[in-house]
Amino acid sequence: MKVTVNRKAHFNAAHRLFRPEWSDEKNLEVFGKCSNPHYHGHNYDVTVSVTGQVDQKTGFVMDMKELKDIIKTEIEDVFDHKNLNEEVPEFNSSASGLNPTSENIVVVIWKKLRPHINKSHDLAVTLYETPRNFVSFNGG
Repeated sequence: MKVTVNRKAHFNAAHRLFRPEWSDEKNLEVFGKCSNPHYHGHNYDVTVSVTGQVDQKTGFVMDMKELKDIIKTEIEDVFDHKNLNEEVPEFNSSASGLNPTSENIVVVIWKKLRPHINKSHDLAVTLYETPRNFVSFNGG
């Protein structure tokens, strides 16, 4: 039988949505106040979902303490209280990195977690930028 276990986490981070090759006016037109050159922040919530067979010996799909530790090391320690554009390599604007949209952030989080989750298990990540705006990625 397949069961999904979920672990919630939280981090605070600042970012700026912009394309460096565009003018400030074009960035403002496309990204609105999120293109503020002085950045802006969010209180992100993330839910990590792991789906797999229940181990008959342990009764676990995955040890939740192990999942908690992976999330802390790979996500919270990397993203919390950081400027995503400047301090997270995948989004580093001086290296022409990804624009740190919620869509790109959730994919980066999934890629950071995937190597640490049993390959026979499915992994999905949901990132809440606000209580009403959230994105999900399952590797597809």
